[in-house]
Amino acid sequence: MDEIENFSEKIHEQSNEHAHHALSEGKDKWVLYVALTTAVFAVLAAIAGLMAGAHADEAMLSQMRSSDQWAFYQAKGIKSEILTTSNKILVAVGKTPVAEDAEKVKENKTEQAKIMAEAKAFQKESDEHTAKHSVLAKCITLFQVAIAIGAISIITKRKALWWASMVFAAIGLFFLVSGLL
Repeated sequence: MDEIENFSEKIHEQSNEHAHHALSEGKDKWVLYVALTTAVFAVLAAIAGLMAGAHADEAMLSQMRSSDQWAFYQAKGIKSEILTTSNKILVAVGKTPVAEDAEKVKENKTEQAKIMAEAKAFQKESDEHTAKHSVLAKCITLFQVAIAIGAISIITKRKALWWASMVFAAIGLFFLVSGLL
């Protein structure tokens, strides 16, 4: 991510230099608008980057919570199997099984159902954060493309490229809004 941000900063700086030269010469005032929109795109990309990072972190934390719950679920299952097997061994050697163990197995099964529901909820939360991260990553990419095309429009002095950068930024804005919802 740092490489992308550094690349973006360099392009933005170069476009600002070209804009400054064009304005100081008194020509191509539209270049000022390109520089301003490029700066706005950079800010929006930075905001989207922060949000994408936060969603990636939350996705990872939720996934870890889900994994923890599944481990707890399995531990309850193992404990139940040990109790059941112990009682089977007692019956096989002619002894009376422990009645409390059967009750504990039932409790474990009930707890397992609750634990499974929690694990699935955490997994769903993780999936939702991952989906938002993906949308915001597309947003960042589109803003980066818009910034690059804006810089190229200044260097080549082609307004059509500036309009193309605005189209990419508009699509990026769509993804930003989608990521917020």
